Parts: sequence; C-alpha cells; structure tokens
Amino acid sequence: MAKIKFMRNKILPEKTVERLSEYRRTLLNCLAQGKTHIYSHELAGLHNITAVQVRRDIMFIGYSSSQRKGYDVNELIMVIGSILDSDEGLNVAVIGIGNLGRAVTHYFMGKRSKLNIVASFDIDPDKAGREFVGVKCYSIDDFNDMVKSHNILIALLTVPADAAVDTVAKLIDGGIEGILNFTTVPLNVPDHVYLEEYDMITSLEKIAYFVKAKKG
Repeated sequence: MAKIKFMRNKILPEKTVERLSEYRRTLLNCLAQGKTHIYSHELAGLHNITAVQVRRDIMFIGYSSSQRKGYDVNELIMVIGSILDSDEGLNVAVIGIGNLGRAVTHYFMGKRSKLNIVASFDIDPDKAGREFVGVKCYSIDDFNDMVKSHNILIALLTVPADAAVDTVAKLIDGGIEGILNFTTVPLNVPDHVYLEEYDMITSLEKIAYFVKAKKG
C-alpha cells in the first residue's frame, strides 16, 4: 500500500518540477497502453536519467510505495497532479495570434485540464472577434478588462520580437503572474512574475553544434 504525504506548500526546485511534468506525461502514456505499475529504473530509462534521481524526485514530493511491483502508475499520476496543478485550474491567454500563436494554441489545447486557454489577443483589428483554434481573439487594447473578467494569470507570448518588451510591460500592468516567452528577446520582469523563456533558435543551434561535433 502506498504512503502519500502531500507537500503542496513546499516550493520545489525548478528542475524537479520539470522532471515531474515529464514523468506525468510518460506515465499517462503508460496508462494508455494498459501498464498499471512501473519501476523506478524503467521510468529512469525512458528519461535517460538514473533510477536514483527518479526515486529522489518521487520521495521529495512525499510519495513512496512498498509494493514489489513498482509504483502504481495511476496513483503516481494523481500525486504529481496534486503537486503541479491548481485545484480550480488556471486560465491562460495567447498574446499574438499569428502563425506561431496559432500553432502554440493548437498544441496546448486540451493537453491539461487544469490549464485552460481562454482567450487570445492581437494588435490586428481584423482578428478581433474571430476564433482561432477554437479560442476567441480580442484586441490587445481590451487586455486589462479581459484579464479581470476571465481571471487570466498566465500568458504565452508569441508576438514579433520587436514588440516583445512593450507587450510584456502591458501584460505585467494587466496583472499577469506567469509568462512563457516564445520570442527571441530576453525579457526582464519583476520578482512577483514567473518567467520561462523558450528560444527555439538557441535549441536548434545547440543540436546543430553537437551534430557537427560528432562528425569531428
């Protein structure tokens, strides 16, 4: 029988949170394939890390199992969810509904029940009032009012690079508390706003470097 000690009020290290999210995605795939239990070394092998790291992460969130057949997949999914997810869910907006914004919206839609993309915003007046990927677009001029009425706390930033800095200032002024930055511009935000920056160009150049290095 598993022992669970929830650790909702403890702030976890960023890398631990990243791995927990990755574990859950893998465990959901395992569950869909009919797998009910998994050993730490199996989960580690799927993520190219050590079994010690997996066990440390899972113990860190207060979960342990004495079952010889490994972790209960469904139970561990629920425990990770209790750590990562908000009980009531969090509302998200996409800022900039061009090609990248639409692709990002399509990718995220329906992936997590506790993260809801409820609106998109754009400076193009022809996009206001239309739906893109099932999400209604609003004028960026209406941002502050819509943030309040829709209780939006998180923004996915997909605007052109030259608009990134000014747009972020508007997001912060409107009450956004978390930003995922898909632009190539490094951003500065106040301490009360959590910023995650995802630079696809840097990631691709990193891959290209190691491909080149292997060729000698």
